[in-house]
Amino acid sequence: MEYRLLGRSGFKVPALTFGTGTFGGKGEFFKAWGETDAREASRLVDICLDAGVTMFDSADIYSGGASEEVLGAAIKGRRDKVLISTKYTFRSGEGANDVGSSRFHITQATDAALKRLGTDHLDLVQLHGFDAQTPPEETLATFDTLIRAGKIRYIGVSNWSGWHLMKSLAVSEKYGFPRYVAHQAYYSLIGRDYEWELMPLALDQGVGCVVWSPLGWGRLTGKIRRGQPLPKESRLHETAAKGPQVEDDHLYRVVDALDAVARETGKSVPQIALNWLLQRPSVSTVVIGARNEEQLKANLGAVGWSLTGEQVARLDAASERPKTYPYWHQAQFAERNPFPT
Repeated sequence: MEYRLLGRSGFKVPALTFGTGTFGGKGEFFKAWGETDAREASRLVDICLDAGVTMFDSADIYSGGASEEVLGAAIKGRRDKVLISTKYTFRSGEGANDVGSSRFHITQATDAALKRLGTDHLDLVQLHGFDAQTPPEETLATFDTLIRAGKIRYIGVSNWSGWHLMKSLAVSEKYGFPRYVAHQAYYSLIGRDYEWELMPLALDQGVGCVVWSPLGWGRLTGKIRRGQPLPKESRLHETAAKGPQVEDDHLYRVVDALDAVARETGKSVPQIALNWLLQRPSVSTVVIGARNEEQLKANLGAVGWSLTGEQVARLDAASERPKTYPYWHQAQFAERNPFPT
């Protein structure tokens, strides 16, 4: 397994991270993702570790905290062999302060995550969403305290706009607070908005992309085809409206290109979609999920080989979308813009 630096830090993470959204299965939304219990999770962790996948990503809202509990049980006795990444800021209780990036909630959420995971520290914490009501100075000062206390190693964000992240990085520089070194962002062959602003920012500021939903919210599994109904077991039946949207014509154009490359390479559609992402600028790690051993082993086949430049170019062309303003305007002046557009 290839290891990559996480942004402009000295912290190395595996090119693939295992996402534990399928652990727990509490509530209709997360039940549609999966219902992996501690015994099954332990086996999936075994497979990951054998393949060199040592980082496991969770969040306090996944199955109401049950995902972290199942992960904690699965890694019991081998904490020194794994890296734990988790997220918080979304509402986790009924109290007025059980949400956001305040000193109160971050401190509370950190301690709760440590307890559920059965550990004394978190290797990477990401703010799951932007909190416009809490000053970045308060949030970053709190993280500074928690890092000095040994409870957190590195910090990042998730689902932020470019100005959100840049403002906080400026605050870190001004006061000497810890910097965000990761941005867990949606990025896939059918969702390339990340490239317009967040990728140039990541390259300029040294923020590693931790890719979530690399298979386009379950649409690039190789089971969705033009003119055919959704597979019976697809989570899209329950969750399609709550995830990233894509027009059918665009989806099928990308799937057609993936099918063509699959025939050439002998690799599966998901493996090709994941490999494409691993070759993109700023990507530090791609979060993969799996309901079972078969899916996990299949996704692990995305590493150890590379698409050719010509194959990448064809996938780029099939997945390209018209840019919104001001990005379409900026793209016309590449001479003065050194970043991908």
